[in-house]
Amino acid sequence: MKVSLVGMGPGDPALLTQAAAEAIAQAELLVGAPRLLEPYQRAGRPCREGVLASDIFRILREEGPENAAVLLSGDLGFYSGAKNLLPLLREAGMEAVCCCGISSLQYLCAKIGRPWEGVYAASAHGRSCDPAALLRRHGTVFFLTGEKPGQTPGDLCRMLELGGFPHAGVWVGSRLSYPDEVIAVGRAEEFARMQFPPLSVLLAEGPPEGLPWPYVTPGIPDGAFVRGQVPMTKAEVRAAALSKLRIAPGDTLWDVGAGTGSVAVEMALLNPAGRVFAIERKGEACALIRENARKFGAANLTLVEGEAPAALEALPPPQGVFVGGSGGRLREILEAALGKDPQARVVVAAITLETLAQGTAVLAELPFGETEVVQITAARSKELGRYHLMEGLDPVFLLRGEGIAPI
Repeated sequence: MKVSLVGMGPGDPALLTQAAAEAIAQAELLVGAPRLLEPYQRAGRPCREGVLASDIFRILREEGPENAAVLLSGDLGFYSGAKNLLPLLREAGMEAVCCCGISSLQYLCAKIGRPWEGVYAASAHGRSCDPAALLRRHGTVFFLTGEKPGQTPGDLCRMLELGGFPHAGVWVGSRLSYPDEVIAVGRAEEFARMQFPPLSVLLAEGPPEGLPWPYVTPGIPDGAFVRGQVPMTKAEVRAAALSKLRIAPGDTLWDVGAGTGSVAVEMALLNPAGRVFAIERKGEACALIRENARKFGAANLTLVEGEAPAALEALPPPQGVFVGGSGGRLREILEAALGKDPQARVVVAAITLETLAQGTAVLAELPFGETEVVQITAARSKELGRYHLMEGLDPVFLLRGEGIAPI
């Protein structure tokens, strides 16, 4: 059996490549989504509706045509059902031929007259998506959207607004290539509460005034944060602590005793695909965490108001934990982290010798494999008339431990 996987482009048959049109013309059976089959059904062609790869494969096995064409939206290599269908066809010994199509990204960029080679492509269709984090990292992002809550163009624009990008430039293309096609242009805050047709895509571009924090290196200057009277982990210590924490893409991270939220904010910016939980019991500090998360557009940061370890019970397992303040409950906090993920990586900041002594004892007694203690002593230049003097910061000890995988 020969099966042609045909990229149908946005939907208008006039946009098919010649190879795709010939594959459809020669096929005895057409299989695909109702929207794509509609013009061929009207023409009387044999058609079967199928969307999931397993359903399409089953239809092909049941019908058994010598030559079939599977109609897939857009291009086969751009969030296409071909990814799951091709292995099934090849394992069954069927001859699979791929005919590329025009992706909605290509089509929209051509319509608005801008290049697309530097655009990051993402999908919010049937999957979780943090548009603010993606825009912060890539500058310009194209989104395939969906119909469910959290997937629509309006929902994505609302998340951009809340994530620090209310002025991001946005294009929403609805029913592309069809006679009722509409391309709307505006800002994220304008589209955040609007409704769009189900068949829509979105292109977002960072605002001209720049990103909330455009750099990827850790150690945001202390003065960039809203501080109040709450203690804050200084930039030099923050950069070292985050390095010792060894954050991996997609990690779930805890910042216990988060204070102003400076460490949690940096965790969120460094790990846009992951989740960060800032745990804090003091009301003033919680207000600062909210304000700093909003200022830097850290949409993947969640504030947990409460005292550890009780406040940790409902949290998902962490791959990384920073403890900036333990309230004397360090052992219980680390036991809670290891209880959820035995391989969790932890970094504890200790300013006093008493906390240092307690921390080293706890790391030795709990099931940590690799441990170390690092002292950070930094000084910053300070102007004094015509001269510059070095002003020392308080020394900080960083205690690091890595949990042991269960046998």
